[in-house]
Amino acid sequence: MSVAPSPQTVPSTKPAAKPAARTGAEAERAFHEEEALGRAYDARLLRRLWPYVKPYAWAVVIPMVLMPAASALQVWQPRILKRIIDEGIAHRDVSLVRSLAMVLGALMLSEFVVRFVLGYLLQLAGQQTMYDLRREVFAFLQRQRMAFFDRQPIGRLVTRVTNDVDALGELFASGAITAIGDFVTLAAIVASMLAFSVKLSLYTFLAVPPLVFAVDYFRRRAREAFRAIRTKTARMNAYLNEQVIGVQVVQAYGQEARCQAEFREINTAYKEGNLASIRYDALLFAVVEMFASVCVATLLFVGARSLAIHAPAATIGELVAFVYYIQRFFEPLRDLSSKFTVMQSAMAGAERIFGLLDQPEPDAPERENRAVTRIEGAPAVEFRDVEFRYKSERAALHGVSFRVERGQTVALVGATGAGKTTVVSVLQRLYEVTAGEVRVDGVDVRDMARDALRKRFVVVPQDTVLFPGDVLSNVALGDPSPDRVKAQRVVDTLGLGAMLARRGEGLDTKVGDRGQNFSVGERQLVALARALYREPELLVLDEATSSMDSESEAVVQQAIGEALRGRTAIVIAHRLSTIRRADQILVFHRGTIVERGTHDELIARGGVYARLHRLQFGDDAKADPA
Repeated sequence: MSVAPSPQTVPSTKPAAKPAARTGAEAERAFHEEEALGRAYDARLLRRLWPYVKPYAWAVVIPMVLMPAASALQVWQPRILKRIIDEGIAHRDVSLVRSLAMVLGALMLSEFVVRFVLGYLLQLAGQQTMYDLRREVFAFLQRQRMAFFDRQPIGRLVTRVTNDVDALGELFASGAITAIGDFVTLAAIVASMLAFSVKLSLYTFLAVPPLVFAVDYFRRRAREAFRAIRTKTARMNAYLNEQVIGVQVVQAYGQEARCQAEFREINTAYKEGNLASIRYDALLFAVVEMFASVCVATLLFVGARSLAIHAPAATIGELVAFVYYIQRFFEPLRDLSSKFTVMQSAMAGAERIFGLLDQPEPDAPERENRAVTRIEGAPAVEFRDVEFRYKSERAALHGVSFRVERGQTVALVGATGAGKTTVVSVLQRLYEVTAGEVRVDGVDVRDMARDALRKRFVVVPQDTVLFPGDVLSNVALGDPSPDRVKAQRVVDTLGLGAMLARRGEGLDTKVGDRGQNFSVGERQLVALARALYREPELLVLDEATSSMDSESEAVVQQAIGEALRGRTAIVIAHRLSTIRRADQILVFHRGTIVERGTHDELIARGGVYARLHRLQFGDDAKADPA
């Protein structure tokens, strides 16, 4: 017995089979593709929009008041046209024709003004609403922990803030609200048509049932097409983001052809989705136009036949007015059908946006709101039996305990993946510990607001980020009034001043996108200057000299030595030459501390640290290849 798929799943056309291991391409596709969603049109989504619309309700109420006026101005125009033909032209009354023509012109001008004000206010309300929604989505992303971004392709999140919000703006400005005006206009036209001639109106209304059936058929097809477009857009953005970031690796390994083939597949799927939506949109428009043309032809045939047998069903003026009404009758229907495609796209975007916002927020325990003060005499940083897991895998940290006293420099060393960077991540509360406690100045970091916690120290990461502008704005990042003298003193201390002087512009040296006009070592020097400019309580250096040549490293080591004097610091290093003077060295292995002590103590002990030292500096390396 078959079971119907739920609305939240996509039925498969293949027979059930045993689960197989995914290939790399399948895993990548699954990561980028998004889950199938429920119904595209849902009043619940419109209700979700109301809190964003409410502050600008006046810009919605005024157009809704003006909609009946616009409909009345439109409906009265055929009546004036009828009088011009039947009373003015038929009786050769030039003055009456002139007067009625002026009235008709005034009605058309008034309709133009009313519809302009109506459309402008609706667009204003829509743009303001989308501005607030886009800001909330961005704020939501900023509140997330690093684990959230580990699970989400960046391109998909960018799509939420850009494409999906824009699509939702089209729903507001061009779809749902203006559709109400189309219904009002349609009702007024129907009433006027019946007032002119019930018989001719019935000929027109006979086209409505098959037209409704056709519109509903194409509507359902368009809904699925626009869902596909949303999915493919997110996947394309995610893939492009990865390729731009990793272009150096792609070129280094000669993978251009493979990546082009993968992008061709993604691009083809995106194109097919758009072609499907265009096809259904064009069919909707063509079908409505066809029914309108058939009704006009039928009306003209009936009118001509009635005139031929000298039993006119209507005057010439009434026939012209009725043709005008028929065109206006199908115009709202045509607008509704075209706007429905916009609504389908917007509702698909709304599902994605609110699906993102409905994800659980990071826990913000009440304990964060407590008034906390540092405990005198407590260590600057203390880890108490800390355990942490990224997912369900083995613990990245297990039983980690250490103290960093004020003014001390503590170094963390160990192989890649040993847990050094994870220590800094839980210290900043980028991730929450699974067990144990992390304390700063004697206070559990979970009792401190994240902003207040992170302002206490500066991290110089291994992957340096520079922003477009100049060196001064990058060194004094976040300072609304950069202190040029202070910045110059910092760059001179680091030996960066000489390099900038060679470029001829000093602190005004331009920084390109991501700092690509600087070498890796130069970018690291600017990042160090940025950290020292803030004069932090606690300085964290994460592989701060890993990308520098020996000459740059020597200069920076001397500068760091002076900068760290009297300051609390945690230094993560693979290059052991950077930590000889550390007050304490913690050796990590598989998430736990296996050795601790000064450089000389650990060398004398002959353990893991001593082996690492021999491997780096060549002392007895052949005798101890491990």
